[in-house]
Amino acid sequence: MVQQLLSPRILLVRVVAAAVVLVVVMLLCALAGTENISLKTALAGVHEGSSTNPDYEILVHIRVPRVILAAIVGAALAAAGVALQALLRNPLADPYILGISSGAGLGATLAIIGGFSWTLWGRSPVAIFAFAGAIGTVGLVWGIGRITGKFHVTGLLLAGVVVNAFFSAIIMFLISVAKGQQLHATMFWLMGNMAEEDFLVLWIGAGCVAAGVVSLYFLAPQLNAISFNPEDAKSMGIHVERVQLLAFIVSAFVTAVAVSLSGLVGFVGLVVPHAVRLVLGPDHRQLLPISSICGAMFLVIADTVARVIVAPAQLPVGVVTAIIGGPFFLILLIRYNRKVSWLR
Repeated sequence: MVQQLLSPRILLVRVVAAAVVLVVVMLLCALAGTENISLKTALAGVHEGSSTNPDYEILVHIRVPRVILAAIVGAALAAAGVALQALLRNPLADPYILGISSGAGLGATLAIIGGFSWTLWGRSPVAIFAFAGAIGTVGLVWGIGRITGKFHVTGLLLAGVVVNAFFSAIIMFLISVAKGQQLHATMFWLMGNMAEEDFLVLWIGAGCVAAGVVSLYFLAPQLNAISFNPEDAKSMGIHVERVQLLAFIVSAFVTAVAVSLSGLVGFVGLVVPHAVRLVLGPDHRQLLPISSICGAMFLVIADTVARVIVAPAQLPVGVVTAIIGGPFFLILLIRYNRKVSWLR
């Protein structure tokens, strides 16, 4: 069985190595930008002589929060992608498969077009409406699955597809009647966008995502069994429906947190888990933590590219993830498809 192929020591070494690489990548990306800054000067403090230290202000108040935000969102989407691909036994599943993207998009669109300007705990109404829309959509899909009497993976998938199509139609209608500035803001959010966040928001977001990743990690042995064969998992004493429900709830929660912070960033939850699986194998005890770290790394790099490639303008990070992720995914698929299979 796959459970016996991975020792705790090997897992720890790989996770620590990936985490070290992530820290290095985050540091390098924080130093990259349209303005050249010196790390030595930035570390000198707020003041440089009798004046404010611009390198410190740029690094600490602009780039570091943005890099941390990208890491949080990337880790959340990658972890959710791993869980959903295991439950659906389909490497093409992604975190938005339950209609979360359309629900979050509808909430954000309503907030932007409604012109709301209040804040709650330092969060804009766009983020709050997006989070509520994502969570509400998952609840709606869950309810539809229960009402139809087919509360299982296939029923949830079908409900998600229908709800996603319906909400997407509403979003298109709202965009068609939006004013110029509202239209631009809505489209930019729907394509994914990283913005500087307060450190309190980052701590809360990181805590929520970390709790979700840890929860999914404790479900990793059950996910291993379910991804091979749900019937065999039942014969092993695993409560398959309960594990599926818990994994769906946690995946939906971390995805909702991610979209409320950044908008809709595609490709991370699809490409990163599959790429890690192709290289390291399908054991979810390893796949979950390393995919989370690699997802964070991938989005940090993508956001850095979005910041500098058309400076002083910025690309939506979702555009960059698709441009980078597509060819990268195809290269990995061609290189490893004869060595590692989805259900080896």
